[in-house]
Amino acid sequence: MDSLATLLLKPGEADRIVAGHPWLYEGSILRLIGAPKDGDVVQVKDHRQRFLGLGFFNGKSRIRVRMMTHEREEIDRAFFVRRISAALKHRRKHLSGATSFRVVNSEADLLSGLIVDLYEDVLVVQTSSLGMDQRKQQVVSVLQELLSPKAILERNDMASRKFEGLEEAQGVLAGVAPEGLTARLNGLKFQIPSAGGHKTGMYLDQQDNYEAVSRWAKDANVLDCFSFLGGFALHAARAGARSVLGVDQSAEAIEAAKANAVANGLGEKVQFEAGNVFDWLKGNTTVLASEKMVPKFDLIILDPPSFTRSRAAVGDALRGYKEIHLRSLKLLRPGGVLSTFCCSHHVDARLFEDVILSAAYDCHRVLRRIAAYSQSPDHPILPSIPETEYLKGYAYEIVV
Repeated sequence: MDSLATLLLKPGEADRIVAGHPWLYEGSILRLIGAPKDGDVVQVKDHRQRFLGLGFFNGKSRIRVRMMTHEREEIDRAFFVRRISAALKHRRKHLSGATSFRVVNSEADLLSGLIVDLYEDVLVVQTSSLGMDQRKQQVVSVLQELLSPKAILERNDMASRKFEGLEEAQGVLAGVAPEGLTARLNGLKFQIPSAGGHKTGMYLDQQDNYEAVSRWAKDANVLDCFSFLGGFALHAARAGARSVLGVDQSAEAIEAAKANAVANGLGEKVQFEAGNVFDWLKGNTTVLASEKMVPKFDLIILDPPSFTRSRAAVGDALRGYKEIHLRSLKLLRPGGVLSTFCCSHHVDARLFEDVILSAAYDCHRVLRRIAAYSQSPDHPILPSIPETEYLKGYAYEIVV
């Protein structure tokens, strides 16, 4: 270990690392001893030369070091076997029976820069840091040993890679590429278009919530906004909804959602419509001065993509959240339920609920909160790393 380059931290900068946060920024560094290449393992010490751990160095990135371990150990194939095995053990304990789930969730599994998703017998890998990208084949070898997938795909099309000096990359890392991905979630089958999909293909972080929200769907007229491949819509239909309408801007997602409904024997209960959700909600809540707004739905689900990826845009995001909640509440019948989600890390749960209550106030609705939601356990939350907690949601019943 003494042969490794060493980063000394400024006084006061070690506490966050000791507490478990893996990111070291340039401004935290007191001195660099040695000349590491980008992607090399370096050792990190505090200003008094006390050892704090090892991580991947990248002089091109704002995150100069991504901590990998607080121990003096080799970051080799055996290291990845231990870490990925531990991640799998967590999933099998908390999502027993699931056949599609996130295997590795980057910082939340102490493997900063690595995401691995399992879609039945196919794995999809993303490497968002240089150090992890350089060890991609080592990771692939470990995944083959532990999970024996038919194929391992690479989907490295994230914009964040450019901040690490990495180019976009997609392709097959092992095995033969399937025509499309398939996920089975809570007993429902979803086909994912090979060229489309969010994240690595689908919102696996909502797996528990799909089932939880469906409890409000029996005998209900349901509206699923931002429906994507029909996750909430199909679960609601299976739970006994009277009717389900899904709306999403992506025509490709809508066609896939329709096919998924038919494949699960729910085609007669579910309809999907391609369109901008903001425009759809506005069009269905705009009435003449002489007309009265007639609520149409018993359950409305709002699961939009993130409205902001930076703190600077939080104001615009909050206006967007208020707009969709205001119009959705107008469409809900008395006693109806609004299940709503926010996946932006920069909008915390308190701020999100404040926006919802502000919308309720403006349309003269009183809400009763009946449930709170978080991300599924294959997307673990480490409180010492706030970035690992991003998905939050609530269910509200219309009181008056």
